[in-house]
Amino acid sequence: MTRVGNSVIHPAVLPSTIARHLNSPPTSIFYNPPMQLHYQILGDKTSAQTQPLILLHGLFGSGDNWGTVAKHFSQHYQVISVDLRNHGRSPHSDSQTYTEMADDLLKLCDTLGLDSIHLLGHSLGGKVAMQFATQFPDRLEKLIVVDMAIRSYPDAYTHMIDAMMAVDLSTMQSRGDVDKALISKIPHAMVRQFLLMNLIKSDVNHTERDVNKTALTWRINLAALKANYPSLLQAVCENVHYEKPSLFIRGERSDYVQDRDIEHIKTHFINAQFASLPTNHWVHAEQPQAFIEVVADFLGSGK
Repeated sequence: MTRVGNSVIHPAVLPSTIARHLNSPPTSIFYNPPMQLHYQILGDKTSAQTQPLILLHGLFGSGDNWGTVAKHFSQHYQVISVDLRNHGRSPHSDSQTYTEMADDLLKLCDTLGLDSIHLLGHSLGGKVAMQFATQFPDRLEKLIVVDMAIRSYPDAYTHMIDAMMAVDLSTMQSRGDVDKALISKIPHAMVRQFLLMNLIKSDVNHTERDVNKTALTWRINLAALKANYPSLLQAVCENVHYEKPSLFIRGERSDYVQDRDIEHIKTHFINAQFASLPTNHWVHAEQPQAFIEVVADFLGSGK
């Protein structure tokens, strides 16, 4: 252990993490080491002439959400679709802050030997991308944020987490059964289908009579997401500025990025560009071709 003033710092703490704590009030630092995130790679790094493109999903999502976009850009870039902690196939943790998620992403870049990247994030992933850009600006070439602002947001999803946690999966035989159990709390069918993408089968031993019976389980860490959700709603990057090129894409029918948000973003992301597409919050899923064209124009290749 290393002592800085009255603070005790674990030897695994990265230099950037130590720097963030040096000006903090004297206290003991409980440092959670970065997690090794699950990722999928499309495209050949050896033939790429540009930085790799990393894709970050939103709340309740996974790297699988980027199918069409990832496949297209893999023709021009090495595309890396990431599962954030407590999502997809990535490890679970009781803690989930934006600083920790940015550290997770840095660990992934170091593991893959990526000195500089393009980074694209949607919704929650957009906030993680902004955090990474301002926390590790030297590791980023271009930033793309999809339908997410800097500000804090009201609680819109705790009721969904509660509904998912309330389902007794031990009594469910199929995804259809779970879908029916969620209808009263989550009436929108498309939302339920998206959430049900987190439902997987696992082999468990219920009793001696039905050994190795297949059971349904949530792959996503619902308990941790509920506990950390209030902090995920908070603003990011409010005390820093980012000067490299950035693109903010919003859905015209979404209320996630409003006109006043654009003015706020400009004060922190100095070289920001803005684009709007005729969609709701799921911009890349609702208008994939238009989305690809906007991103390709910003990156300078990949149409």
